[in-house]
Amino acid sequence: MKNTPAFFPATFIKRYKRFFADVLDQQGNLLTLHCPNTGSMKNCLVEGSPCWYSLSDNPKRKLPGTLEIVTTSHGALAGVNTSRPNHLAREVIEAGLVPQLQGYDQLRTEVRYGEEKSRIDLLLGTADSDLGLCYIEVKNVTLDMGEGLAMFPDSVTSRGTKHLRELMAMVAAGHRAVLFFCVQLSGVERVEVATDIDPVYAATMIQAIVAGVEVIAWRAILTPEEIRLEGPVSCLQDLPMPVL
Repeated sequence: MKNTPAFFPATFIKRYKRFFADVLDQQGNLLTLHCPNTGSMKNCLVEGSPCWYSLSDNPKRKLPGTLEIVTTSHGALAGVNTSRPNHLAREVIEAGLVPQLQGYDQLRTEVRYGEEKSRIDLLLGTADSDLGLCYIEVKNVTLDMGEGLAMFPDSVTSRGTKHLRELMAMVAAGHRAVLFFCVQLSGVERVEVATDIDPVYAATMIQAIVAGVEVIAWRAILTPEEIRLEGPVSCLQDLPMPVL
């Protein structure tokens, strides 16, 4: 996915009030940007580190700039704009690059579903009734633990736990359900669940996998010119699965 609008380099200063971030542009001007990320952004808030932002020409926006990429405490690049992962996942799925998700000819987004009033990120379907529906929940991963390890979540996520319950319900109803980790983090080799941050989410993840929810993780390439998913990485290898 080519970065449109273009990204501009800056120096990260701080994030505050969750959705605000201050940076210094190349001319030394202090800019306040929109920070589209509801997580803690743990290990992504390094004062004085390189970052990149985009600008909008929408006159209705209070903050025309958006924080897009930051540098983690381990020196990796992290894509912190959580509006991008759905588009990145859709791009590789529609291109037929994800083997587990081939064979579908219909794709819908933000479809209401479930008993807990959720919206599924991507819903795959086909005229072939034997293949059925495939519900895909996309999660952005930016928690850099160093040495090629990324973790999710970076803060307690009751919403993420709810989504796992909804996916389990879809499997019980006879459909496929997939949790797709969009790893917007350079240099990642594997993804694990941050049990110490959210033990409830980790326990629910185990239940979901046992129930038949599939888990896929793809790593992104991040540059000032382009962000795209390049291929799969191993995930949840260290999750203590029960012996059945």
